[in-house]
Amino acid sequence: MADYGKVDAGFFDEHIYPRLGADRADVALGPQHGVDFGVVEIADQGVVVATDPISVLPELGYERAGRFALDVVLADVAVSGLPPSFLSINFSLPPEMTDEEFATLWAAIDREATALGTSVIAGHTARYEGCSFPWVGGATALAVGDSKEIVRPDGARPGDRLVLTTGPAVEAVGLLTTLFGDRMDLPERTLEIARERLDDTDTVRDALVAAAAGPVTAMHDVTEGGLANALCEVATSAGVRLDIDREAVPMRPGVEPICEYLDIDPWTATSSGSLLIAVAPEGLDNVLAALDERETTAAVIGTVAEGDGAYVEGERIEGPIVDSSWGVYADYAAGENES
Repeated sequence: MADYGKVDAGFFDEHIYPRLGADRADVALGPQHGVDFGVVEIADQGVVVATDPISVLPELGYERAGRFALDVVLADVAVSGLPPSFLSINFSLPPEMTDEEFATLWAAIDREATALGTSVIAGHTARYEGCSFPWVGGATALAVGDSKEIVRPDGARPGDRLVLTTGPAVEAVGLLTTLFGDRMDLPERTLEIARERLDDTDTVRDALVAAAAGPVTAMHDVTEGGLANALCEVATSAGVRLDIDREAVPMRPGVEPICEYLDIDPWTATSSGSLLIAVAPEGLDNVLAALDERETTAAVIGTVAEGDGAYVEGERIEGPIVDSSWGVYADYAAGENES
């Protein structure tokens, strides 16, 4: 188990996977390492379920922080291709958060949930000693729809094309420069461009648009461990080989100079806002056109083949033990990095 971030596959397989409670026939897809969601089948309906922590960063402003937190929570069900239907949310708030600040945060979440057609059906809200930003609770999202329309996370097939939206490290770069940019010895314009990367994080709408344009066979949210981890997880879950063209991978403005300055590998840094999409060849043009209409950066970065593992320019890669941005965040949060 790494010092930061999610548990690795070995820890999951040894300690979590063997102990999943009762074995039920209506669980169509249960917990798997690197798989974004589970599925329960009820009659002819599929219920897609995912749970995530709630991360609130006051430095973003509570309205922006609320939208960002909700998109992260809903993304893991949106990659099923079904619109997020329901949300159960728990807030364990630090005592210093005021009523007015929470009201601003909650109003932003409500507006975005309403726009997405997502109904809040349960929750818990309280202040507790010992709680602190950014981790202030957790949420479970559900998407309900026709089981046959679910895009399974393990569905990538030989012959599919791989599309990446947005690009590596957008979340890490956007957050680190927003939170700590005043302590970085960089031109202000470089920092301004990097901070804009948080505006690229609209995974939910991108996922739904791609799925509708398809056929899409698999989607994966590029979060902890970055693109390298996402590629390995898609390959492992589907039992296929991914062949990637490094030069084809899009890189948003501001990402490379910040990653170089902070000594972060952009391919192994968290990138919520980016989607890795496996698309059947006959659907490729439609998916790219649909994303382009949304003004979402997207590129074909590789193909799916028989075999196993993820390969970049013919060289096999492995997912990182820990996200390359976590240590940088920890150092800045502890006041160890100064310009």
